[in-house]
Amino acid sequence: MTYVHEVPQRLQTRAPGEAPPAPAPSTSAPAGTAPAGAVPPSSRRPGAPGTGPSALAAELRVALMRSVRRIRAERAEDALPDSQYSVLALLERLEPTTPGALAEAEHVQPPSMTRTIAALVEAGVVDRRPHPQDGRQVLVETTQAGRDLLQATRRRRDQWLTRRLAQLSPHERAVLAEAAAILRRVVAP
Repeated sequence: MTYVHEVPQRLQTRAPGEAPPAPAPSTSAPAGTAPAGAVPPSSRRPGAPGTGPSALAAELRVALMRSVRRIRAERAEDALPDSQYSVLALLERLEPTTPGALAEAEHVQPPSMTRTIAALVEAGVVDRRPHPQDGRQVLVETTQAGRDLLQATRRRRDQWLTRRLAQLSPHERAVLAEAAAILRRVVAP
């Protein structure tokens, strides 16, 4: 019996000449039944998922989008809207920076970024200060309150995901670890 969480042999990466890995040890599920949390083929959507690039792309896109939405639902008590949180998190990595650089990195128009920054300043999570070399520009950076909000939200999201992963079998977690590494390669520039 094959389950969605099992990686087909032809998709597993091995060095040339390396023998295929031994089958995963059986979980404690009785013969003919699925391990806890497994999704048997009979419960899949019709037509899902093939391993061809097109079918797999569609399946991964949906799964990743749903995962991101669910993780984003885990927020700190005083959370910002997603668009503002995204800018705050980006600013933490780039700070100090200009609103124009943030707009470019977020692929939005400068006036939109200016409004977002104004809302973040009003919320007390971002500060503006004059640019030291160009008097026409300002630099923006996170405040301690902004860094605390980012940390609290990340901690809450990590805790939720940790609880969900703890419900999976060791084999399923290993498959997800491999998938995470592969997905990083897929999205790398």
